Amino acid sequence: MRRNYFIIANLALALGFCGGMARAQNQTATRTPPAPAAPARAERNAPSTQQQQQPRETPAPRASGFDLTDYGVRIQPEPRLIVMMAALDAAGFDPTPTGQDPSAFRAQVRRDQAELDAGLRARLREFFERNKLKPEGGTPPTPAEQAARYVSLAYALGPAPGFEAPARTDDLPAGVLEVLDFAPLLREFYRKSGIEERLAAYLRAHRDEADRLRQPTTGMLRFVLSYLHTRPQTVVTERVPVQTPASKSGGKKKAQTVYTAREHERRFFIVPDLLAAPGATNFRVIADDYYVIFPEGADPGSTELRRAYLQYVIDPVVARFNRDIAGRREQIRQLLDERTKAGASVTPDIFTAVSRSLVIAAEARLNEAVQLAALSNETRGRLDKTKDASARAAIVKEMQSARTLVEDETVAQLADAYEQGAVLAFYFADQLRGIESSGFDISNYFADMIASFDAARESRRLTEAAEARSRALAARRERQAQRQARLSAAEEERSDVGGAAAAEHTALIKSLTEVEKMLQLKDYAGAETRLKSLLQQFQGEPRIFFALGQTASLWARDTTDDDLQVTRLNQALTHYRMAIERAPEESDRSLVCRAHESMGRILAFLDRPDEALKEFDTVIQATSCGESLKDAAREAKVKLGQ
Repeated sequence: MRRNYFIIANLALALGFCGGMARAQNQTATRTPPAPAAPARAERNAPSTQQQQQPRETPAPRASGFDLTDYGVRIQPEPRLIVMMAALDAAGFDPTPTGQDPSAFRAQVRRDQAELDAGLRARLREFFERNKLKPEGGTPPTPAEQAARYVSLAYALGPAPGFEAPARTDDLPAGVLEVLDFAPLLREFYRKSGIEERLAAYLRAHRDEADRLRQPTTGMLRFVLSYLHTRPQTVVTERVPVQTPASKSGGKKKAQTVYTAREHERRFFIVPDLLAAPGATNFRVIADDYYVIFPEGADPGSTELRRAYLQYVIDPVVARFNRDIAGRREQIRQLLDERTKAGASVTPDIFTAVSRSLVIAAEARLNEAVQLAALSNETRGRLDKTKDASARAAIVKEMQSARTLVEDETVAQLADAYEQGAVLAFYFADQLRGIESSGFDISNYFADMIASFDAARESRRLTEAAEARSRALAARRERQAQRQARLSAAEEERSDVGGAAAAEHTALIKSLTEVEKMLQLKDYAGAETRLKSLLQQFQGEPRIFFALGQTASLWARDTTDDDLQVTRLNQALTHYRMAIERAPEESDRSLVCRAHESMGRILAFLDRPDEALKEFDTVIQATSCGESLKDAAREAKVKLGQ
C-alpha cells in the first residue's frame, strides 16, 4: 500500500484572503516523508508517558537541500510549557481579547479540565492572583507580561512528573524566583488533572502548528544568512581547567593544571505555544540555547523572530572578538556614560552594548533592503508600462521621494535604539552597507569594524540624524492619521452597506476560524460537515471551497488506504477548481494562486505530471502571485522534472 503520502496543507484556510492575514504558506507534498514518523503511523503508535516528556522536533523535509538543524534551528513543542500554560489557564489566566471567543485549543483544554479538583483550582487561582504584576506608571501589564515569568519557570524546572526546581536557585532571574513556589502546585496539577493522558494529543496539535512555521522560517533564515554572508556557529568550545595529581619535586608537592576542550552545541528553538497571549512572542536565552516562544497564528517573518535569530548568529561573533572589543573599552564606555547622563537606563556591559548595536543595525538594514527592493521592482514595472517622458520623470521623482522616506525611517529606528544604549548602531549600519556589496562574511570583517570606529563621531550621531528623524516621525504621524481615516471610512462604508451584510461577513470569518481549529485537532469529518453546511449559507463562496480542498488534502495525508487516499485527493482537486472558478476578478488573487499551487502538488503525487506542470506554470507566470509562492512552484517543478 502507498503510505508515503505527506502533504502539509495551509491551516490558515481562507482567513488570510478575507482579513489580509497571509499567515501561512502552502507546504510540500512529496512521495518520501521524513522517516520514521509519518503522520498516520504516529497517531496509531502514541508515545509512552516518558517519551511524551521529551521535546521531539517536528520532522524536517530535506528535499530542498536546506535542513534547519544545520543552522541551529529546531521547531518543536515543549511538554513542560504545555503543562505550565494549561495550569495557568486553570488558575484564571485568560489572554483572549475582549469580545472574542477563546481559541479552539484553549476551549478544548477547558473542556478537558472541567472536572478539575475544586480545591486545587482555588489554590492555583489564589497563587496567580497574589503574584500578579502591578501596574507601572499607570500602565497595566499585558497578558504576555503576566505569563512571562511562568514561561521562564517552565524551562527552569525538570521534566514531568517531578518538575524539580534547579539545585542553584540563586542563579535564577528575580522574576522566576517570585513564582518558584508555583512548582509544587504544578506537580499536583499534573497528577490530578489527567493531563498526562491527554499530553500526546496536545503535542500533536502543537506539532501541527510547528509544521505551519517550517517553510516561512526557512525563508527567513535564508534571507538573514545570505544578507550577512555567513553561517551561524552551532558549536562552541570551552577551555576547562583540569587538576592533575600532584607531583613531588625537591621534596615538595606541586599541583599542575592542564586544560581540556569541551564542546557545547548552540541551539535556536522555535516553540509553538497554543495557549500563549495572541501576538506576543517571548524570547529567552538559557546558556547556549535560545528560545522563541511563538503564539498561535503569529507570522514567522515577523521582526521579533528575525531579530532573535540575528542575536543567535551575532552573539558568538562578539564573543570570538572579545579581546578586540575590550581594547576599545574606554571609547565604548564613554558613549554609554553619555547616554546615562542624558537620563537613559543603559547596560554598563560593553559586550552587551556591542552585540545589541549590531543586531539593531542588521535588523534596520534588512528592513530597509526589503522595502527598497520592493520599491525598485514597483518602479521598474511602472516605467516599463509607459513611454511618455514626462510620465517617466514623474515616476522617478515619486520613487526618489519614497526612497527618502524609507531611509529616514531607518535613521529613526537607529536613533531610537542609540538612545537606549545601542551606541554603535549607526556605525554598524554604515559598515553593513559595505558588506552587502562586497559579499564579505561578517565574522571575518568584525575585527576591522571594532578597530575603526571613532568615538567622537559616534557621539554626534543623534545631532546628525535629527533632521531625518524629524521627517520620519512626521511620516509616522501621517501614516497613523491615514490608517485612522481608512478605518473610519471602512466603518462608514459598512454602516452604509448595512449591518446585516457586515454581520454575515463576520459570521463567515468566525466559522472559518472554527474550522481551522478543527483541522488542527484532526477532526476532518467534523470540519467537512461544517464547511458543507456553510456552503448552504454562503453559496458559491470561494473561501469555503478552498477550505474544503485543504480539508480533503489533510485527510488524505492521514489516510492509509490507497483507494480512499486517491478519492480524497481527487475531491481536493475538485474543491480547488471550484474555488478558482468562483473567485471574482476583484478579489484577493492570492487564494487563486495557492489553489493552483496546491493542485499542482496533488497532481504530481498522482503521477499526472503534464497537468501538474500547467498548474505550477500558472503560478510562476501570474503577476498577482507572491514571490514565496512562485519560488515554491519553481522548486516543485524542478523536483517533478527530476
